[in-house]
Amino acid sequence: MKIAVTGAFSYSGKYITKRLLARGEEVITLTGHPNRPDPFDGKVKAYSLDFDEASMTRSLHGVDVLVNTYWVRFDKGENTQPRAVENTRKLINAAKAASVKRVVHISITNPSAESHLPYFWGKAANEKTVMESGMSYAILRPTVLVGDEDILINNIAFLLRRFPCFALPGDGFYKLQPVYVDDVAELTVEGVYSKENYVIDAVGPDIFTFKQMIELIGEKIGAKRPLISVPPRLALFAAQFLSLFVSDVILTPEEVDGLLAGLLVSKEPPRGKTHLGDWLEANKDKVGARYASELKKHYE
Repeated sequence: MKIAVTGAFSYSGKYITKRLLARGEEVITLTGHPNRPDPFDGKVKAYSLDFDEASMTRSLHGVDVLVNTYWVRFDKGENTQPRAVENTRKLINAAKAASVKRVVHISITNPSAESHLPYFWGKAANEKTVMESGMSYAILRPTVLVGDEDILINNIAFLLRRFPCFALPGDGFYKLQPVYVDDVAELTVEGVYSKENYVIDAVGPDIFTFKQMIELIGEKIGAKRPLISVPPRLALFAAQFLSLFVSDVILTPEEVDGLLAGLLVSKEPPRGKTHLGDWLEANKDKVGARYASELKKHYE
């Protein structure tokens, strides 16, 4: 088959593309970062993810399956989450116009059109666009991705390595269920070859309280620190203050609200196999060694 992956040179898209190439498939990518280093030695032809429907339709000509990982973590300038919803609609329209047969779409756990959080209502809107497109589809709903290029786990480790204590937003007893990015890639590739329409949660085997996860990270990297519960808005203010020194956005109000609401936990059986503790043990010398900048990755 000929398969298009949005963001094949980026994070989750790269893991998905590796698995597809290993199966001998032809893979192209639509990317907003055409000058990003190519990890596939020219095996993946790159086209612009410019959200011009006519241009994307031409790029998707002859494609059998579109794998869509596109989204934005927070608003910056004109690159907003509502704009990402509209951009996704244009991408799906282009895929349909190009006679793409199937879409495998990466969403998030617990999306809701009624949510007050743009991240979650935006993901719900994108799912609706995919399901109403007329193409066959698989929709995967992961939580926090864990992997070499991840932001959250890495930067928690970064802070633990460098500060004498760690501030927990609230009591730290809200839960989350991280998932290894390559487990999500495996489930995504299964969705490429399936003929069924379905929506599944793609989550890992561990459910932690936020406090337990911080303790585990600290233990594995040799940086156990006292954990101090502070009001969520104070923790957010502290993160925003630290953001000035790393020229990034460490934490957003929406992310705090999503964590406190328990939206990063699934009610379905886990489909991921990799335990966070095992991954941390295997990567303990490098996780958190450097700060991972969202702005540098996507905007510079």
